[in-house]
Amino acid sequence: MPVRSAANILTIKTCNSAQILLNWKNPNPPCKNDSGDEDPSSQSDKTKLHSTLKILSSKLDDLNTCNDLISKHGAALQRSLSELENLRIPSESGEKIKAVNERATLFRITSNAMINACRDFLELAETTSRKWQRALQYEQEQRIRLEETIEQLAKQHNSLEQACREAPVLSSNLVTISTLAKGGVRPLKVETSDEDEETEYFDAMEDTPAFITVTRDHNPSRISEGNLNEAGRSCHIDWKLDAHVFDGTQAKENNTPGKEVMQKKKRRTRIPDKPNYSLNLWSIMKNCIGKELSKIPMPVNFNEPLSMLQRLTEDLEYHELLDKAAKCESSLEQICYIAAFSVSSYSTTVHRTAKPFNPLLGETYELDRFEEYGYRSLCEQVSHHPPAAAHHVYSRRGWTLWQEITIASKFRGKYLSIMPLGAIHLLFHSSGNHYVWRKVTSTVHNIIVGKLWIDQSGDIDLVNLKTKETCQLKFTPYSYFSRDIPRKVTGVVTDCDNKAQYILSGTWDEKMECAKIMQSSCGNSTSEGKQKTVYQTLPPKLLWKKYPLLENAENMYCFSELALTLNEFEEGVAPTDSRLRPDQRLMENGLWDEANVEKQRLEEKQRSVRRRREAESAEALNGGRVYENYQPLWFEKKVDSATGEMTYMYKGGYWEAKEKQDWKICPDIF
Repeated sequence: MPVRSAANILTIKTCNSAQILLNWKNPNPPCKNDSGDEDPSSQSDKTKLHSTLKILSSKLDDLNTCNDLISKHGAALQRSLSELENLRIPSESGEKIKAVNERATLFRITSNAMINACRDFLELAETTSRKWQRALQYEQEQRIRLEETIEQLAKQHNSLEQACREAPVLSSNLVTISTLAKGGVRPLKVETSDEDEETEYFDAMEDTPAFITVTRDHNPSRISEGNLNEAGRSCHIDWKLDAHVFDGTQAKENNTPGKEVMQKKKRRTRIPDKPNYSLNLWSIMKNCIGKELSKIPMPVNFNEPLSMLQRLTEDLEYHELLDKAAKCESSLEQICYIAAFSVSSYSTTVHRTAKPFNPLLGETYELDRFEEYGYRSLCEQVSHHPPAAAHHVYSRRGWTLWQEITIASKFRGKYLSIMPLGAIHLLFHSSGNHYVWRKVTSTVHNIIVGKLWIDQSGDIDLVNLKTKETCQLKFTPYSYFSRDIPRKVTGVVTDCDNKAQYILSGTWDEKMECAKIMQSSCGNSTSEGKQKTVYQTLPPKLLWKKYPLLENAENMYCFSELALTLNEFEEGVAPTDSRLRPDQRLMENGLWDEANVEKQRLEEKQRSVRRRREAESAEALNGGRVYENYQPLWFEKKVDSATGEMTYMYKGGYWEAKEKQDWKICPDIF
């Protein structure tokens, strides 16, 4: 009977000890913070740290109490077992009692060892926490010092800018642009990858200029090789400058919106003002945790009332540059206009931070300006995952443009990188000159906190496939510490022998200029060991200048004159045209709540069609039949003979169907 009582008591105390041990292994103090967002060296964290150590000490005291109870009742158990051994019992039972006694002794030794290990752990935690606290305090002091230094530099920078504005303007003929290799032009291509750090896009120190351009007089007799002796060995380049080159651009300096003398169709110049809707970002983001960024249903509050197809068509804002390029007799002059055109497509993005509507599969958009400006444009959404759009433009003024653009995006925390994939092709009918280039990366900054702003960075390598002449354009990323003007674009036009013929300079949001190279010289090497070249040029000529925004543009999504007309209702367009998209139309009219409801309906309708198509594909596969995947209506995928890539190209039939008003093959997507 005494043995059973001791055993019961030991069982009860052991259960209590186990419960205390579990509580100690999983402490849950009220002040614990798992977010990790607060400052580690703040006063609140210090209080929490001390509180945690106190709790650990309390749990250790509980373990000591349990250990005392285990020792006390273990000793009683051993005495009882010893008394049982002295009784006259069979030898077999005596052996079992002896084995139980040994196990009880081992249990007491193990419990003592556990208590000692817990005590050592607590001492180590106290020592380590003090080291971490000192290290974190040091890091906080260093961060404060760095913030003060940056603030001081910013003030000095502002003071220097103010002093520069107030100082008299000094005439300077030196213009610096990007890097050239020794003996010729080095491609301005910079290898980038998805793993690049944030400094790829901003706050990067500027490179040392590797060549210099010097503006010279028109009179060739005033130039001699000795003028550039200080820069190095002079080498004369043959050149010819026609008086009419680039003169047609000067008429655009007055920024008159009208681009044609002929009678034009009257287009709208306003849309309803953008309503002031408040948006709770957290109410959206909390429902997006764990989802892919491309599959998150976003409300129209983040959009502008244009589709991606219409934004792609907006690249034709300055189509007259291509009309002028078609009249050029020289392919080198022609490529200068095309380079300016490729830059002009970014000018509308500087004030436009809202995203366009993602087109539905099979959605189209036409822009018929054949009677006014001589061109017709057609876009179609040819793929949904990944999203891809095909674009084709024909102009009776001597050129055809086509492209397939797939948008790849990557969210990098504070900013979003948007990388258009796919080549842009431009063919001139009379000369057969075929140009190819690709778009640069767009970066949307301050995604989480602050005012959104957009930057363009990267290189455009524009190539004439017929003559092998090239133009390398470099979009310099914004840098807070750079002395250059923001949004700077520079470039070099080279002939088939890799000799530089023209220098391009300007900004992607304002204007581009071109200067004819008359003479070049090989200069000294830079500190990085690169060869510096000096070019002497004629005064620059204006190629392109941005049209000013219309009055009240900030209340109309900062749309340009062309953008305001893109969603204007027109008769006779295909039933899949973006103008007929109901959620986009409701948003333009200011009915954002109704637009959100309609947007969800359209997206669910598209998902239902995709599920049905997948089911039909699986059924055909099980039945051994061939199932034809989705095929676009107006474009077909084929190998591009120029690049060797598979791309969607216009197969014809759209404008003929519009003339007949025969749209029976168009799907019901709205």
